[in-house]
Amino acid sequence: MTWRQNVRLRVRTCQSARSEWKAARDEWKAEYERSKAARRAAGKKPGFPDTDHPGPPPTGFTLLPWLLLGLGAFSNLLQGETPNPWIGGLGLPVFNSLYIYVTFRSFDRVKRESVSTRVALGLMGLLTTGLALGYGGDWLTFFPLLGLATGAALRGRGLGRTGLLLALYAGAIAYVRGGWDDATGIGYATFISSMVTAAILGLSEAVRELRAAREELARRAVEKERLRFSRDLHDLLGHTLSVIVVKSEAARRLAPRDMDAALGQITDIESVGRQALTEIREAVTGYREGSLATELTRARSALSAASVQPVVRQSGAPLDPQSEALLGWVVREAVTNVVRHSRASRCEITVEGAAERVRLTVTDNGTGTGTGTGTGPGTGTGTGADTCEGVGGTGLKGLTERLAAAGGSLTAGPAPRGGFTVTADLPVGADELTAATPGAARQPG
Repeated sequence: MTWRQNVRLRVRTCQSARSEWKAARDEWKAEYERSKAARRAAGKKPGFPDTDHPGPPPTGFTLLPWLLLGLGAFSNLLQGETPNPWIGGLGLPVFNSLYIYVTFRSFDRVKRESVSTRVALGLMGLLTTGLALGYGGDWLTFFPLLGLATGAALRGRGLGRTGLLLALYAGAIAYVRGGWDDATGIGYATFISSMVTAAILGLSEAVRELRAAREELARRAVEKERLRFSRDLHDLLGHTLSVIVVKSEAARRLAPRDMDAALGQITDIESVGRQALTEIREAVTGYREGSLATELTRARSALSAASVQPVVRQSGAPLDPQSEALLGWVVREAVTNVVRHSRASRCEITVEGAAERVRLTVTDNGTGTGTGTGTGPGTGTGTGADTCEGVGGTGLKGLTERLAAAGGSLTAGPAPRGGFTVTADLPVGADELTAATPGAARQPG
């Protein structure tokens, strides 16, 4: 191969690499534009630089400039200082081609660990050895290039040992051709090029993986907060609107014969509405803290307004705030469904506290018919499913998940003597468990 053919081959290689670089640049530009659009949608000012964006991912083009180390050998070929120039003229483009092949494949994890990449790296080592032993001098600089390719392709725990062996091997070849001066310089350059390349590329890859993990965690946190708010909103509005409807019906019935009693119901409606506004604001900020005593008082009022006799029994030691909040949500949901769908005349709410666990039971004597609020898949009072397992729907299903996160359980189904029963079982130390769930330390959602 003449030097003109060698030049043409290098030009074609550069043109191919340039087209690949343009494609990678266009892809990065499109990704960056998508990032800017997402940042604008999130409310960030587009005029400020995006310090969170790491820029385009590294590619094989970042290692191409190091091929300039081979210009000394190329100059020897042009000036006719190399014996058997056709061997050097053939070996130089083959080495460059292997270098480009290995480095570009090293930026893809699957391709980097493939057999073809390992074979190309081995052929590159054999060719470097042959050219260095045959010519010496400037041809020894191919060993640092081999170190660059090795560091890019062989990232991992075994790289240190491989880099050291390669440096010793390069130093030995350089000693044979040029003595101690070449041996120390070439060996040191080979070791540094392999280790620094692997360190920089490995760090860049780790940063991108960490950034992707951070984005995934942020996405999951947003989904979890949305789920919490939807649960709170359902429970708050479902109970409040049910109480408002019941008290409005009571006021309508009382108005013709007892205006004072009707006005009392209307006053209660106003109070419930104001309390609902406060609770919704607290739910939005995520700092709502329920109270079992408050919910029991509201339950008595709602049941009485619906002409349902409330019977409340409570025993045991005082509960921690988190347990009270969780049980308060159960009382709210169960009583709401009793008022709306059970057609019951009596509702018993029992709270039994023991040394390790506390149990809440809400039982009515309703007809056991009706579709319910959508909080259970079967028939009944609407307070849950027809069986104790698999409580479904929006209301009690959400409560089941909340109690499960605190180490408790929720069951619902027909009572043995008619009616419907909802039972919540919770460990006394639920605050320690709910603290592990974001948002659960202040409210059960």
